[in-house]
Amino acid sequence: MTFSASTPLPVLGFSAYGSNTGKTTLLKKIIPLLKARGLHPALIKHVHCGFDIDTPGKDSYEFRQAGADQVLVASGERWALMREEPQENDYPDLLTMVRHIDPDHADIILVEGFKEARHAKLEVHRQSTGNPCLFPDDDTIIAVASDSPAELKTDLPLLDLNNPKQVVDFIIARCQL
Repeated sequence: MTFSASTPLPVLGFSAYGSNTGKTTLLKKIIPLLKARGLHPALIKHVHCGFDIDTPGKDSYEFRQAGADQVLVASGERWALMREEPQENDYPDLLTMVRHIDPDHADIILVEGFKEARHAKLEVHRQSTGNPCLFPDDDTIIAVASDSPAELKTDLPLLDLNNPKQVVDFIIARCQL
């Protein structure tokens, strides 16, 4: 279930029709469960508007404003690389982002968003939103996590959105972790 032959790690997206469906909530629950099983998940999240992890007045911000294309900030606890790479649209290439994940420090790459990209995805569907499902029209959906799985008609595996352990069991089995 890798993204392509050039990505050594399994890549699994979490997609939904619209926002406020529970993708982030589910990911925040399954990441600690994966960690408890000795796995090292990495995560890539797409945001639809510009963002900045740096703040005006900080040296790293000033270096970027001065024209540095890459600024790496490091401490004894973590490091972050900021890379300036303006694009014509707000949709970065997922495969390029996947290649930035260090496979020596991860076992799986979880992806939130990027629903247009062609990688294996778990659809998160909350019946109460009234939104349609993606899976009938998206052949990259490999399972559906729903708060009402019994009401969905599909041959795909149906998972209980409120049972993160079940979702983790599916991920581990499907990705052969």
